[in-house]
Amino acid sequence: MLGHLAARAIDGVEEVANDRYRRTVAIDGALGTVEVAHEPALGNLVVLVRFPSVRALPAILARTRRVFDVDADVETICAHLSHDPLLARILKERPGLRPPGGWDGFEQAVRGVLGQQVSVIAARQLAGKLVAICGESLSGETSGTPDALNRAFPSPERIVAAAEAGELGAIGMPDSRRKAIVALAHAAIEDPRLLEPFGAVSVEEATARLRAIHGVGEWTAQYIALRALREPDAFPAGDVALLRALEAGDGLEARPTPAELLERAEAWRPWRAYTAQHLWTWDFTRTATKPAAAREAATAEASTPRSTAAATAIRAQPRALPRKTGSAATRRTDTPKRKAAR
Repeated sequence: MLGHLAARAIDGVEEVANDRYRRTVAIDGALGTVEVAHEPALGNLVVLVRFPSVRALPAILARTRRVFDVDADVETICAHLSHDPLLARILKERPGLRPPGGWDGFEQAVRGVLGQQVSVIAARQLAGKLVAICGESLSGETSGTPDALNRAFPSPERIVAAAEAGELGAIGMPDSRRKAIVALAHAAIEDPRLLEPFGAVSVEEATARLRAIHGVGEWTAQYIALRALREPDAFPAGDVALLRALEAGDGLEARPTPAELLERAEAWRPWRAYTAQHLWTWDFTRTATKPAAAREAATAEASTPRSTAAATAIRAQPRALPRKTGSAATRRTDTPKRKAAR
């Protein structure tokens, strides 16, 4: 999990250091930070919150749970997916693997658009430029904030304002992608719940709503549904890395088509998002052990953030126990004492 977050950490907004994930938080106009650490001996996540309003604590903890997917019943999911011979082999390597979520729906959607047809590093750099242009400063907002955390990810309103001022051109990305981000910001302003988990709404309905936004295609819609909406059945069947993983895992003579992958994935429902994370991680690990030339070719072929998703699993069925210390609130999510899968 930390490997995934570290590879995508936006300068000024996020930091992974000393086995801890830290990031800035913006809720209802107030700014602060959150820090998450793992207690492997107890199977806990410890969350340290620095925020001016205690009323925001439940929302911050809920977002933390979504990012680390601590409410997933991984035993049930693995039992279902293990009926597939290929997945049964892959699951043995990381039985507790979970798909990392996005901290904020709008932020994750913007990151999905920025990551279209570029590498993880390039997408991270573009996000950093966007934050530098229109992200709100945390300077002096919260005592004890690490120096590396100094800006919040921009809100839809700040992105629209920057676009109207002609400032987004400095990011250095294609006009089509810039327009897509602005369209996404307008859509989020018009419907503040657009990028929140839909609950009973199906993945087909959720992605249809997202595809109605200018510049959001099928892959981006599925990616947003998986990361931001926490839709467990989201599945970007056209993803190059998923197709490549299935080709290699099944020893096929030719790479399957997206339609063929979708047909195969019917048996994986309603947990296709977990299958995608396992296949991404397996493919990343597999290609990382190849000679340099082959590894570079595989990385270039899968030129979006989807190809390098790797995570460390945390087994969790948590309950929260509060403890306050000074101006910061700490919560520990306790779990049964089980060894965390790697």
